[in-house]
Amino acid sequence: MSGPARSSPATQWLPLVVALAAGALLTLAFAPFNVWPLAIVCPALLMILWQGTTARRGAALGFSFGVGAFSAGTWWLYISIHVFGPQPIWISVAAVAMFVVVLAAYYALLGWAASRFLPAAGPWRWYAGLPSLWLLIECLRGSFQLGYPWLSLGYSQTDTWLAGYAPVLGVYGVSALLLLQAGALCVAWERRAVPRSGRVPLLLVAVIWAAGWALGRVEWTLAAGAPVSVAIVQGAIPQDEKWQVDNRLPIRALYRGLNDQALGARLIVWPEAAIPELANEIPRYLADIQASARSHGGDVVMGVVRQDDNGVDYYNSIMALTGGVAFYDKRHLVPFVETFPVPALVRDWLQLLKLPYSSFVFGKEEQAPLQAGGMSLAPTICFEDSFGAAQLALAARSTLLVNVTNDAWFGHSQARYQHLQIGRMRALEVGRSLVRAGNDGISAIVGPKGELIAMAPEYQRTVLRGTVVPRNGLSPYTRVGNWPVLLLAFGAAAAAGFRRRFKSLC
Repeated sequence: MSGPARSSPATQWLPLVVALAAGALLTLAFAPFNVWPLAIVCPALLMILWQGTTARRGAALGFSFGVGAFSAGTWWLYISIHVFGPQPIWISVAAVAMFVVVLAAYYALLGWAASRFLPAAGPWRWYAGLPSLWLLIECLRGSFQLGYPWLSLGYSQTDTWLAGYAPVLGVYGVSALLLLQAGALCVAWERRAVPRSGRVPLLLVAVIWAAGWALGRVEWTLAAGAPVSVAIVQGAIPQDEKWQVDNRLPIRALYRGLNDQALGARLIVWPEAAIPELANEIPRYLADIQASARSHGGDVVMGVVRQDDNGVDYYNSIMALTGGVAFYDKRHLVPFVETFPVPALVRDWLQLLKLPYSSFVFGKEEQAPLQAGGMSLAPTICFEDSFGAAQLALAARSTLLVNVTNDAWFGHSQARYQHLQIGRMRALEVGRSLVRAGNDGISAIVGPKGELIAMAPEYQRTVLRGTVVPRNGLSPYTRVGNWPVLLLAFGAAAAAGFRRRFKSLC
């Protein structure tokens, strides 16, 4: 009697390689490549690979997909660690690898849960179970103070008809619709031998896109005044020169000159930590900038590093120089870059930036909009604009979004384009224009539909001028946030799980 047939090594490894490749290809769906159909095709391919697998195998396939996605999609973290850190190659590679492994574990969890709890096949698996579980895991990845929502599927659709859903459902709602279409592809694949079986999936996809087109023509917010002139100053200081002590005075002079060119604008915006000194140490310089702008009828909003009055705590902040001085302090800090959740004994070893502070302090969750340029500003600093739901309360009380950033940490990589795409999604969700100031780009003015109104040339010292229209009113997403989408996803995933349980009892 012969024993059970054993799978060949190719049968074992080929699906893992395919999953890895699908994850890597997924990154092409995002800016700057914008091959957006891959945001449907790549998840569908992984869903098909999961069919009929054990929970352990499903976890391995999901992990492989995650490694591909985050290796190709966030490799640029290596630049900040090794080139600008600067840390040895082995430490830099190990740090990025650890980061990728942690993020890939979310997809491993997804694969394990899909194989363990969902029906093996059929519409309940493809339309309800897998899309819902995937969405819940994606949301979990972007939650909490130290979450990482980068590369959520919905960001890939800022230039398609699906962007019309953003003011209603938010980025996770757009992700859900992409996953639902991926499930429809799986249904078509499963029934490929059955005549006319593809009509329902095709109709579902058509309805999703038609509704997105229609929603994109709705004005969810209203103009709250006349157009306001704005100017963005982009210093384009090379990252490896910015924090050198000898460059402090030249950088001050550079930004003073750029600010002089911007005078006359009602609102002037400088990038994140524009001057590489503590704001507390340059009061006369800041007062001169304030007086100059005010004499021309303008206000200045700039990214600064500041020390608290207690002399101990440091904040990554935005300072508004108007008739007085006001601050917004960054609420979502980058782990192991701006904050070090480790004992003080190992903090120096992990410190990457070599700045004049050991760790930033988290800003308060409840902060008021900044008042500048005759508008109420909802500010964000760099990476924290990827936490969309956390900004809704502030955006609801504001008429303009402002983001200051320094994407020079990631060199000439796709990071800055991905980041701009995230900012455009934020503008779409809340129906507000966005003024975005980057150290060396991408500085841009974005309209309330996520459209690019003006963009400064990258890596060049320049002043970008334009106008924005302040807006008020609340989009549906601003009112309710992610809860309806997440509750629906949870209910659909639970229903699919009960369906499997019920069939096993029959």
